[in-house]
Amino acid sequence: MTEAPRADSVQAEAFIDAAYQRLLEGGVDAVKVASVSEAISLTRTAFYWHFKDREALLDALLARWEAKNTGNLIARTEAFAASANEAVLNVFDAWLLPEIFDARFDFAVRTWAHSDPTVREKVQANDAMRLDALTRMFARFGYNGLAAETRARALYYTQIGYISMMVIETTDVRLQRMPSYVETYTGKPLSEAEWARFLARHTA
Repeated sequence: MTEAPRADSVQAEAFIDAAYQRLLEGGVDAVKVASVSEAISLTRTAFYWHFKDREALLDALLARWEAKNTGNLIARTEAFAASANEAVLNVFDAWLLPEIFDARFDFAVRTWAHSDPTVREKVQANDAMRLDALTRMFARFGYNGLAAETRARALYYTQIGYISMMVIETTDVRLQRMPSYVETYTGKPLSEAEWARFLARHTA
């Protein structure tokens, strides 16, 4: 793929927004210059003012995915936590808040990767970065190399499984299961104070 140009105008962002919606609704084949231009009532000429071609738009879309999902997830692994349990709960914020981690976007990009080797390499590279960040998070709390890596993979693969299997689960049900998930990943039960602080962020 060609390198994406800077999308630094409101109009260019509108094209990326339209491409994002098309990707979610119909897959990468639905992301066409004509369809995204029509969606925001702009001309193809306007499109080519901002993007060299369709490939450049797709690159900009992937850059948005990487910045939002991978960037935000890594940031959650680095957020302050007084214990391993709180560190895992910081990551769980991403699973509950689409403004932090967009699961539909992740699913769409992973589906796209099945038909595009370049995108598959991008997804694999991002998975590696996410797993590395989670491993470092566990290592900060005293888990040795293999234990930190295994716990990171268990945590991450569970969530990717949720996404890939398109699991339907209410927020209430997921919250009920989270204390057990945390104990599974850290080997330590949640304290009442740790759980109360987490719930305060999500049930207010």
